[in-house]
Amino acid sequence: MAAAAVLALLLLSALAGAATGGDIVHHDDEAPKIPGCNNDFILVKVQSWVNGKEGDEFVGVGARFGPKIVSKEKHANRTKLTLADPIECCSSPKDKVSGDVLLVQRGKCKFTKKAKFAEAAGASAIVIINHVHELYKMVCEKNETDLDIHIPAVLLPKDAGSALHTLLTNGNAVSVQLYSPDRPVVDTAEVFLWLMAVGTVLGASYWSAWSAREAVIEQEKLLKDGHEGLLNVEAGGSSGMVDINVASAIMFVVVASCFLIMLYKLMSYWFVELLVVIFCIGGVEGLQTCLVAVLSRWFKPAVESFVKVPFIGAVSHLTLAVCPFCIAFAVLWAVFRQVPYAWIGQDILGIALIVTVIQIVRVPNLKVARGDKTDEDGVPMLLKIPRMFDPWGGYSIIGFGDILLPGLLVAFALRYDFVAKKSLQSGYFLWSMVAYGSGLLITYVALNLMDGHGQPALLYIVPFTLGTLIALGWKRGELQNLWVKGEPERVCTHMHMPLLPATPN
Repeated sequence: MAAAAVLALLLLSALAGAATGGDIVHHDDEAPKIPGCNNDFILVKVQSWVNGKEGDEFVGVGARFGPKIVSKEKHANRTKLTLADPIECCSSPKDKVSGDVLLVQRGKCKFTKKAKFAEAAGASAIVIINHVHELYKMVCEKNETDLDIHIPAVLLPKDAGSALHTLLTNGNAVSVQLYSPDRPVVDTAEVFLWLMAVGTVLGASYWSAWSAREAVIEQEKLLKDGHEGLLNVEAGGSSGMVDINVASAIMFVVVASCFLIMLYKLMSYWFVELLVVIFCIGGVEGLQTCLVAVLSRWFKPAVESFVKVPFIGAVSHLTLAVCPFCIAFAVLWAVFRQVPYAWIGQDILGIALIVTVIQIVRVPNLKVARGDKTDEDGVPMLLKIPRMFDPWGGYSIIGFGDILLPGLLVAFALRYDFVAKKSLQSGYFLWSMVAYGSGLLITYVALNLMDGHGQPALLYIVPFTLGTLIALGWKRGELQNLWVKGEPERVCTHMHMPLLPATPN
């Protein structure tokens, strides 16, 4: 069952191919900076207090104009929130507000005009309620010149602004605090995510290489016993392995590209639910494969005894025993995936799936190890860890494709080293692992240098891993074997030389 479903799961997992930490600072070339209107677009926290008690915290976006909003909470003043009259603030408010934050409705005039009227009325800041649930960027017109505005402006989405509006109209005393905290340069979540990705590739590669080594030993044993007819026993398909050739690799890229287009066009609630179901199926398969492999050391009789299951075939008793647990685990995650700690279950299922795919799918040579170029985030085909020391919260994530696709290449390098009987330093596995870890590290460096904007990790990882193997192979004179054959030159020691004919002398 694993061999039949693995290519479909590989397709879906490769769609999640970006690392991200969330965007705090936004740049916009379509709204160029001009004097008096040159701020970066930043997210702003709006902490509320209702009748002296701490209330909800909302998130808005700062304007291109006005002074910069403070980054530290201790420097942000708690200020009374007042409802503008008229509500759009397109003319002078009826009453002076003496240092209050003015809550106004979007519409009827420009953002800069609202801010000027609010400042003239004595407001210390202006909070604008958007007419939709999304956040828009407050910019200036190209021909505006009177942009001497000295109060900050923040745009809130409709639901957040309406909540504050309702509190004020019901007679509550509301005050707010505006600040935009900086993200830490490096969050521990990124460190753990890096270790998780590298550890997954390392473990899966060793499992794949060990399985291949066991198959080679068994094959050599059969040859030694005189069963030359079983020379290609591994290629017969009974091992459950899936070899990717050039044609299937090209087909994979084409189908993956088509699926990305469908993902972009059809992304909706039902489509996300479909992806969740597919992920659960793959997670169950991966989890039970990993558990059976671990438990088989202690329950050998249960592994070696089988029962015939309709539509599936022969299944070991151990597989039947662990399968209900795996199904229950996946179902519980799917039902409760919105709770704060659901990421743990998602990561367990994801790692099990990745390890299983790397163990089952084999890249036979470097010709089909050039990667695909997709960089979209799949749902939920990714590993994630909550950002522990980030005031904005959120998750650091990495797509399955950023682990799985390079992992197939690293596993190939280790299998090659095993067959060639190379040492760790003289082989390819160590350097491919170093290259993968370095490429992923560079991805996170780029992520932080670009203010949290999501990065296509494969853009950095593929040149590091594939480039390292090609360079080493070329230097050692083994590139031809790596590229085409995928294994070193070997002399079969079990083949007997033909006897020479007898001569009278």
